[in-house]
Amino acid sequence: MRYQVQENCLTIYLPKEVDHHNAEEIRRNADIVIDKNHIKYIIFDFLDTDFMDSSGIGVIMGRYKIIKLIGGEVWAVHTNSRMKKILKMSGVTKLIQIYEEDEL
Repeated sequence: MRYQVQENCLTIYLPKEVDHHNAEEIRRNADIVIDKNHIKYIIFDFLDTDFMDSSGIGVIMGRYKIIKLIGGEVWAVHTNSRMKKILKMSGVTKLIQIYEEDEL
């Protein structure tokens, strides 16, 4: 996982698989960066991601709840059709924006 901070925006570059094996590490590291850098916006970058289970959904939802409390926003970018389907079926798309390539 790679994390990039620009001003008050955190981009989380997700790995190939976001599952119970690495979800806790993503959650822990993201929370540290959020607290340390006064993050108000999070971008989850799915460019390299092929698989995500409920643990990954939990990471996104948990960060959304934190950011929403301070009036921030959460986005997803570079979602392939499989990731879009997972995000839509889980209800995440009702809470966060998915930006298409031409919207960036």
